[in-house]
Amino acid sequence: MKANKLQELRSVASTELVESLNGLKKELFNLRFQLATGQLENPMRIREVKKSIAQIKTILREEELKGVQQ
Repeated sequence: MKANKLQELRSVASTELVESLNGLKKELFNLRFQLATGQLENPMRIREVKKSIAQIKTILREEELKGVQQ
């Protein structure tokens, strides 16, 4: 399943990746706020969101490097 998700992310346009990155950053902020106030129901969600952010940033960087090399 992990490989499928990455292939799907690589097929998405860069602008959509940036939009989803911004949405994930907002979600991470809200999750951290909930954690600080003791209202967080699923602490593992923070880890999942951080991992998704890292994956998207990696894909964006790969695309940036492809553009420089060509």
